[in-house]
Amino acid sequence: MQPVEKHRLQQKYKLAPTYYGVIQITNERNHKIWIDTVPNLHNRWAFYQLNLNKNFYRSNPLQADWNQQTAADFSYQILWQKETTDVTNMRATLKALKTKWLHDLQPFDDHGYNRRPKDWKEN
Repeated sequence: MQPVEKHRLQQKYKLAPTYYGVIQITNERNHKIWIDTVPNLHNRWAFYQLNLNKNFYRSNPLQADWNQQTAADFSYQILWQKETTDVTNMRATLKALKTKWLHDLQPFDDHGYNRRPKDWKEN
């Protein structure tokens, strides 16, 4: 690749919008789901696959199922996304977003892999 072309592609990448959002990993065999919020959705499925393949989530039942099944048994979906341009506190934004989606989808016990937060309040 020529230096000019490389520079053009780098600039294009830097100027591309960044999206944060809510993702879901679904075990297609038992239909359990994993919900998470992420500050950058770009290549996030590859990130999760890499970590699961390296046994990063040792204490999570998602990891146990991933180890016993094949990657093809799991699917990835972006449930919600928004451009990061107006976020002033990403950590707080993601925490509130995750709380909302955990309440809405209840991905716990037989329905999912998430753990109930310590400060969990049923509505």
